Amino acid sequence: MFIKRSIKFFVIVLVAFAFASVATAYAASNTVPPSSAGQGSGTISGYTVTNVAYTLDSNNPSSITTVEFDLNAGASTVKASLISGGSTVACVHGSGFHWTCTINTLVSSADNLTVIAASN
Repeated sequence: MFIKRSIKFFVIVLVAFAFASVATAYAASNTVPPSSAGQGSGTISGYTVTNVAYTLDSNNPSSITTVEFDLNAGASTVKASLISGGSTVACVHGSGFHWTCTINTLVSSADNLTVIAASN
């Protein structure tokens, strides 16, 4: 009887050891690629908007169809609005620092040119 218990105990320990070995093997196979983390600060300077030109709709001159302008530095994303607090539209980059925005706004509603620009 003692031998049966010893064999049972030995088998249970052996099975537990096998499961522990497999679990450890899976845990040891995880790899994490190198990464970076940190904190920093930098100056946020604004852009200067120049050479602003509005294009009126040739069929309905009470509507502005596009606004074009130049920025004083490169930007990767530019949006514009002609209405205070209004939604912005994405602008298309031309050559140099020139941008064109298809805006479709009534002249009577246009009260403020807002340009949002960012570089990555």
